[in-house]
Amino acid sequence: MSEWKQKRFWKAVSVAETEDGFAVELDGRRVKTPAKAALAVPGREMAEAIAAEWDAQTESVNPNTMPVTRSANAAIDKVTHQHAAVADMLAEYGDSDLLCYRAEMPVELVQRQAEIWDPALDWAAETLGARLEPRSGILHAPQNPEALAHLRRLVHEMTPFQLAAFHDLVAMSGSLVLGFAATRSWRPTDQIWEMSRLDELWQEQQWGQDEDAQATADLKRAAFLHAKRFYDFSCWRN
Repeated sequence: MSEWKQKRFWKAVSVAETEDGFAVELDGRRVKTPAKAALAVPGREMAEAIAAEWDAQTESVNPNTMPVTRSANAAIDKVTHQHAAVADMLAEYGDSDLLCYRAEMPVELVQRQAEIWDPALDWAAETLGARLEPRSGILHAPQNPEALAHLRRLVHEMTPFQLAAFHDLVAMSGSLVLGFAATRSWRPTDQIWEMSRLDELWQEQQWGQDEDAQATADLKRAAFLHAKRFYDFSCWRN
């Protein structure tokens, strides 16, 4: 049996300002989320990006070509209803942040990690007001509770739309610090993503590149860049 797909039934896509934000309309009828909630987003730019995705659909709807729509749905249907739990889960990354667990050898990798990751930890201390300390080896060593509590407060301050994007930035990089660095445009998003892949890139240099692994990395990179774009959309209100 062939998989069922929703057919395109609308002719015109438009953006409308409403009392709860900005909505996308198909022939004058508001788009709803999979949970049947009204799809209302905080800024016109986000709404226009969603409208463009719906307008680009041809005979049948392909959700894989609608990343902004999918992220907005997640923010409304999921994050809004479990904001505190999502924020707590992401804040926990601070106590096991990728940037803090360093190799003990070889010396070349140790030096590269210090060269590339230490500036991010310094940035977090100066800009976010929280100093996380690196450790050698893989055994867990708790971070300063006050620093973790401060970072947790910053995560909880995010809106559901910001938190939906932040989830992907942190989960895909494995780093709470790099997630914050991306949201605050510390460095180009591509560069921040490459920082999270330092160990993988080191292994590729030693043993060569695997095509399947590279294909997976390319998909993750695209998702990371999208999450940054969606976060920026969530901060624009007009």
